[in-house]
Amino acid sequence: MQLDPAGGKAMVETTRKAMRHGPWMQLLSALMTLSDGKAELIRHAERPWASVTFSGSRHTIALCFTGSEAAAVGEKFIETLPDHEFTIPRHLVADAAVVTVDHQLLPVPRMEIEVEVLLLEDG
Repeated sequence: MQLDPAGGKAMVETTRKAMRHGPWMQLLSALMTLSDGKAELIRHAERPWASVTFSGSRHTIALCFTGSEAAAVGEKFIETLPDHEFTIPRHLVADAAVVTVDHQLLPVPRMEIEVEVLLLEDG
């Protein structure tokens, strides 16, 4: 999924589709935007999460950045993810962390990043 960073038609269509498919699609869309469209989604897993006061879901997402330019964006993604302010209607991102990073230099620079995100229902 690649999004128009200028916020054009592709962004609007993706946002509408994400709203129909639930918060996990909005989360993936936000992560792809954060990756400047340079990442490829490898896998996504979701499992329910609850505490005494909150409920939501924990997401494990693997992204691949292929090529020198994409790997540089991947490094920036790693730096910015923990403090990124997500906007997902009726949900809060309680935690977003990079859990693994796998670098490969040959034959082409490649970086695979696995992140975990705790998404809580707001309200």
